[in-house]
Amino acid sequence: MASIVSMTMAHETDNSLDSEDAVPACILVFNASDPSGAGGVTGDALTIASVGSHPLPIVTGVYIRDTAEIFDHIALDEEAVAEQARAVLEDLSVQVIKVGFCGTPETLSTIAEITADYADVPVVAYMPNLAWWQEGDIDNYLDAFRELVLPQATLLVGNHNTLWRWLLPDWSSEKPPSARDIARAAAEKGTPYTLVTGISTPDQFIDNVLAAPNSVLLSERVERFDAVFAGAGDTLSAALAGLLASGTDLQVATTEALTYLDHSLNGGFRPGMGHVIADRLFWAPREDDAAEPADEDHAAATAEDFSLHRHETKH
Repeated sequence: MASIVSMTMAHETDNSLDSEDAVPACILVFNASDPSGAGGVTGDALTIASVGSHPLPIVTGVYIRDTAEIFDHIALDEEAVAEQARAVLEDLSVQVIKVGFCGTPETLSTIAEITADYADVPVVAYMPNLAWWQEGDIDNYLDAFRELVLPQATLLVGNHNTLWRWLLPDWSSEKPPSARDIARAAAEKGTPYTLVTGISTPDQFIDNVLAAPNSVLLSERVERFDAVFAGAGDTLSAALAGLLASGTDLQVATTEALTYLDHSLNGGFRPGMGHVIADRLFWAPREDDAAEPADEDHAAATAEDFSLHRHETKH
């Protein structure tokens, strides 16, 4: 009871709560629920809050999975997805929409209708690896995503191999397609920018390239991790959405999101017998950390350590 009274008094006496500056940017997220916590709306919400924005998670279905693999997916009816989103959109101002895994072509059609109604809101679209799914389901989903979502998307995010096989299935050159080749294919459907991740290089690094059809806007090489991670793509695309929503320039937001992902993976943990999960709250002090006095060599990470703008807590 005391905490409720205190919150009420603070609301009555602090006029800053009524100002626009007191409201974090809001991101509408379409994604499946992931019971392992590796990705899905859980990972999106943690990531978006971690970079200072407010997540509005719209559940499109439920993964049946553990930390090692995805066994199945149960899709939510598209009308239920639409009702979730419309209720939120009638109440809140949304700065960015993120589209993750949505389960069915029908749900993608519903989401495309919603994004078309909010054409001024940027859309970050993420395409995950769907190799766990049935081939017919994959083909139908990819076709619908290409025809319905890409025309509405501002930025497409995906792994090099995933985007290559999807957008350039007839690629015949012995040399793999470049990020610009993939960006051109996405642009033909209406998406102006593409972030291609996981591009293999001859050394122990991988390249991540932000590209437009006619130019490379950014290239960030990172050292290859030995571990296999679950949820990295969701983490990166959600961080990008959160940073773009706060007004960060696309190239700067991409650099910061990649840095955030790198720190999250570096601090990753294995809670089960499967893959490593990104620590999206790597910057937060742990109980073990609090028990030991910090020194200059072991100071807790802060927002400045991974180049993110400082955000006041407003949740």
